[in-house]
Amino acid sequence: MTYEEHLDEVTTLITELFDARDKAAIDMVMRAQADDFFSGHDDDPSICTQQRAEQDARLVYKKYRGGDR
Repeated sequence: MTYEEHLDEVTTLITELFDARDKAAIDMVMRAQADDFFSGHDDDPSICTQQRAEQDARLVYKKYRGGDR
């Protein structure tokens, strides 16, 4: 999947796995992106896999939920 598709999948997984609202999931992914959480993904699209999206969703939710930075 492309970098953009990966971000979309991480966002979707956050809503599905953690029952988060769409806006909250989007905000978490945007904060993670601003913190360069996904910078390696953009440089190496081969790591944009479903398995990695599932891992990233859990990590992003844990680190960025509730405005935690």
